[in-house]
Amino acid sequence: MDIKNNLQNLCNKQTLAVLCTHNKGGPYGSLVAFANTDNLREIVFATLRTTRKYANIDADKHVALLIDNRSNKTADFRQATAATAIGYVREITKKKNSRYLRLYLKKHPHLKEFIEAPTCALLCIVVDKYYIVNRFQQVVELHLNKHK
Repeated sequence: MDIKNNLQNLCNKQTLAVLCTHNKGGPYGSLVAFANTDNLREIVFATLRTTRKYANIDADKHVALLIDNRSNKTADFRQATAATAIGYVREITKKKNSRYLRLYLKKHPHLKEFIEAPTCALLCIVVDKYYIVNRFQQVVELHLNKHK
């Protein structure tokens, strides 16, 4: 089993993931549309600057992002895969780093108006590692090189 190829396939097929943030000791989960780079080291998403998730990220840049392919059927216990990306968030200047904007819009062209709004932030998770779970209990860790 090629872990990176399977993870890349999972990320490419899924359009939504659960972003996990926290602030003042309390956790918070948010559904986000995402796109990932081919090397799996960066995951791009967008949010309005007035959201709780943005405030939480502003307070603590460390996040987790859960990507999965569950179908909510009994077969998921044998067949579903979930990957949790662990890393930190940095904001992307939309004009300067247009490759991230193009990456996001390629996967989510229907969100063009949303992402172009001046109140919308384009954010990037710099991934340190992934935890990949399949067959309900088989866990594999994939560590990526640390970013500076």
